[in-house]
Amino acid sequence: MTPHDYCQQKAAASGSSFYYSFLFLPPERKQAIMALYAFCREVDDVVDECQDPTIAANKLDWWRAEIGRVAADEATHPVGHALIDVRKRFNLAPEQLLEIIDGMQMDLTQTRYLDFKGLRLYCYRVASVVGLLAAEIFGYEDRQTLKYAHDLGLAFQLTNIIRDVGEDARRGRIYLPVEDLQRFNVPAKDILDAKHSDAFVSLMRFQYERAVGFYESAMAQLPAQDRKAQRPGLIMAAIYRTLLEEIAQDNFLVLDRRTSLTPVRKLWIATRTWFKG
Repeated sequence: MTPHDYCQQKAAASGSSFYYSFLFLPPERKQAIMALYAFCREVDDVVDECQDPTIAANKLDWWRAEIGRVAADEATHPVGHALIDVRKRFNLAPEQLLEIIDGMQMDLTQTRYLDFKGLRLYCYRVASVVGLLAAEIFGYEDRQTLKYAHDLGLAFQLTNIIRDVGEDARRGRIYLPVEDLQRFNVPAKDILDAKHSDAFVSLMRFQYERAVGFYESAMAQLPAQDRKAQRPGLIMAAIYRTLLEEIAQDNFLVLDRRTSLTPVRKLWIATRTWFKG
């Protein structure tokens, strides 16, 4: 199995919506985005699957060292080997890959965020940086596209947070800022106990509107000449916006269930968005 085959299998096995946005890319760019996505999955799995925070921190340190080896063309992991190949072709900065790891590290040391400023830093590291790297792979002419990629990454991560409130709570994490919980009079205990209430719906409506604001900001900043190249991001936006709207229509029933779209529906949205351009 080649390093790129490994990355392909890692991406396909995840069942993520991101996989559907890669399907229509030409082979070289598809290989590159698969390598980036596989790297993100590897470091995210460290945090989600490792029960001992010390062991997880050591594994993230190993990945930091591996990125150093990628920069020196001496990688040891299949994903590292794939990244050596694509880093040079698509200007992927090792510093940005390290910043993604820094975001994962935050999950080992922080389970609450006092305000949106703190949460925004987390979202930037784990999502906006990924968006910026993906924009390099997809290609652009106008650097304004990077602002689009930055805000789209924030929108995606905020959507994830809304979708996963209950799942995260069962892991002892609440990403919704404390200042927002206090504003809408929703005690953290209500979220940990999966207590759905009118106050919780108001809180989530506020989170929904914040996410929509970043989607709209991103789309407003995408230059027309880069729209075709950035179609994979537009596919993700279409899938994630559909998911977000379904959650809202279901009155934010996210504490004891996880809303998702079927693979067929994701494929339909991806195909429609790609050919729409």
